[in-house]
Amino acid sequence: MGTEAVAPVVVSPTDLPVFCPNPSMPLWSSHPRVFLDIAPVGEVMCPYCGTRYVLEGGPVGGGH
Repeated sequence: MGTEAVAPVVVSPTDLPVFCPNPSMPLWSSHPRVFLDIAPVGEVMCPYCGTRYVLEGGPVGGGH
């Protein structure tokens, strides 16, 4: 196995909420759907497959 880095999945604020597996992943690599809380920190990894998601523009500030 190589040590090459895998590019993160960049998502925009309009894509929230983020979930994995995402629609572009092949069916054979599926795992249970998990919603990922990316807004506070701007980056998150899936606990099942390790896919890294990065929020375009960084963390979302503000609140309700």
